[in-house]
Amino acid sequence: MKQISASKSFGGTQYVFSHVSEACRGDMTFAVFMPPQAKTAKVPVLWYLSGLTCTHQNVMDKGEYRQIASELGIAFICPDTSPRGEDVPDEPDNWQFGKGAGFYLDATQDPFSAHYNMQTYLLEELPRLLDDSDLALDFGRQSIFGHSMGGHGAITLALKNPEGFASVSAFAPIAQPSTADWSRPALEKYLGTDQAAWRAYDSTLLIEDGFRVREILVDQGTADPFLQTGLRPHLLQAACQKASIPLTLNMREGYDHSYLFISTFMADHIRWHADRLHD
Repeated sequence: MKQISASKSFGGTQYVFSHVSEACRGDMTFAVFMPPQAKTAKVPVLWYLSGLTCTHQNVMDKGEYRQIASELGIAFICPDTSPRGEDVPDEPDNWQFGKGAGFYLDATQDPFSAHYNMQTYLLEELPRLLDDSDLALDFGRQSIFGHSMGGHGAITLALKNPEGFASVSAFAPIAQPSTADWSRPALEKYLGTDQAAWRAYDSTLLIEDGFRVREILVDQGTADPFLQTGLRPHLLQAACQKASIPLTLNMREGYDHSYLFISTFMADHIRWHADRLHD
């Protein structure tokens, strides 16, 4: 790993690193906040997956997570949302596909399969890289959450790895990307026209296929402009009810899709995860 920056905050340190990724075949940048407790012992890990158009930087600048993470002794990892680089295939005029829109999957279709392997990157490569580093991270205690596309990613990764994550939550997740207008075209480009392959990256269909987690926490703004067409939390609610997965769905009156919404409830989510990470 190459350290890009290190800044003290709330007694801890906010790092930004880069490295050459084998899974994504190029340079990747990510952020890690280490709380002050890491000076004397390994600390549990909370992954945050960002949404469409974002990088690691958005939540760093606007997520307001460092104070509560320092208080609770939680490391906070912010990966990028897609591979980057001049040789990475992209659709620059399409904010719902390509760079900034990796959907946390492993693509199978050319030319995207060479670089868009975010599931492997997040579940295998980046944790291994960090575990081998000098950072005092306890990967025996890790949880995951995210926003929008990242909320979709967090829930699908947790469903497929229930022993790997102590808990999972989301802000305004794309509940059923295989049928949502703003995600269905991306799944087809990354995974092909056989919709059976899409099921591995759809929370509601994974639950239908028997994948389980202990519980899920979701916060969703009622004034979110994408609520009815892209997000549709009622579909996740119905899937969880049918599968007897406890789901806490907080419909937050008047809140939209922005980081003003996310930062308002960020501390609630981190506390919720901390309770489960410190069990």
